[in-house]
Amino acid sequence: MFELIFCSLLTVLPDYLLRRRFQGKRWGVEIDFFTVWYELRWGITMCAMLTTMLITIVFYYHPSTSNVASFFRTLTILSEGGGRVEEVYVEINEEVKAGDPIFKLDSSSQEAAAETARRQIEEVNAALQVVEAERGTANAIVAQAQAAYQQTLEDFQRQVALRDRGSTAVSERDVTVLQNELAVRQGEVDAAKAGLDALQVQIDVQLPAQLASAEAALAQAETEISKLTVYAGVDGTIEQLTLRRGDIVNPILRPAGILVPSDAGRNRFQAGFSQVSAQVVKKGGVAEIMCASKPFTVIPMVITEVQDVIASGQIRPSDRLADVQVQSAPGTILAFLEPIYPGQTDDIPPGSNCLANAYTYNHDLLDDPSLGFGQWLFMHVVDTVGVVHAAGLRIRSLLLPLQTLVFTGH
Repeated sequence: MFELIFCSLLTVLPDYLLRRRFQGKRWGVEIDFFTVWYELRWGITMCAMLTTMLITIVFYYHPSTSNVASFFRTLTILSEGGGRVEEVYVEINEEVKAGDPIFKLDSSSQEAAAETARRQIEEVNAALQVVEAERGTANAIVAQAQAAYQQTLEDFQRQVALRDRGSTAVSERDVTVLQNELAVRQGEVDAAKAGLDALQVQIDVQLPAQLASAEAALAQAETEISKLTVYAGVDGTIEQLTLRRGDIVNPILRPAGILVPSDAGRNRFQAGFSQVSAQVVKKGGVAEIMCASKPFTVIPMVITEVQDVIASGQIRPSDRLADVQVQSAPGTILAFLEPIYPGQTDDIPPGSNCLANAYTYNHDLLDDPSLGFGQWLFMHVVDTVGVVHAAGLRIRSLLLPLQTLVFTGH
């Protein structure tokens, strides 16, 4: 409409004034609704051509879109395992900090496993004390066996010495008996040392291994107990949490609720522009948005990123070949917008639907001395006609509440 009115002022109106003032033709006499096309045909034709050209320039170099939203990621509140709810610590719409508990599942079986592991640790520690006491007894038995062996050895050496001197008080049989007894004493010493070594192995290897296993079982049980309490991973707001004591939570079928992070979708908007604008929408460009959740306000934005792929072209392997013909709809160029001035979008709720205009800005290029006159003039025209789109966005922001509340009744 703006383009048509503007072009009419440059073509149809001068044509009409020429015929009215200089040719003396009057509206309603020589010029009426039946002769208007013939009389103003040059102005109407030029107006249509100029309007078409102007609209093309405006919409190409200053693209607009109604596909604008502040998408945000929510976190599903889930436990690592299923179970029955024992206690709920928060309510719906309650703000939580990272690390705050949300709810706890019944931990009776895990508590029993932890208590069993603690008893096993106590049993191993008690067994260790018993073995320490037995080691003292074994040391005494070794000392006793060594003393008996030493006594038998001295008797044997004395009898051998008397025999070698030819004493008649010692017979060969006595020497043989002492020799056999000495071997028995040596066996007793070896058996006592073996028993002591066995006790030492229990102290150094077996019981520490049993203790480590019991401690590992306790640590596992305590870990399982800690997993039964679900904590907030980030700062945010609890939504859709209707848990009550006794409810069943399943990580696959029955999630507990949703956590909306505090910074989710804040001060960052995603706009989908037509593919024909791919060469115009660039990182660092200037844009404006108007959101339904904040009417009567146009917010200046800057394009911080432009996605280098189009989402509609995404495929994933399946048992069927992809056919371009069955593609549902052409995708858009996704641009990420952030406010130029901090704080202007703080009160816009994440998920809001908005309108956006992106503008081609040639001010820096116009200062280039090597720029030709034709290019200089065309860039001036492009920058100037951006006012048309800017005015249109502001008018839509004024009419949006009226259109929404009065004409649609929403």
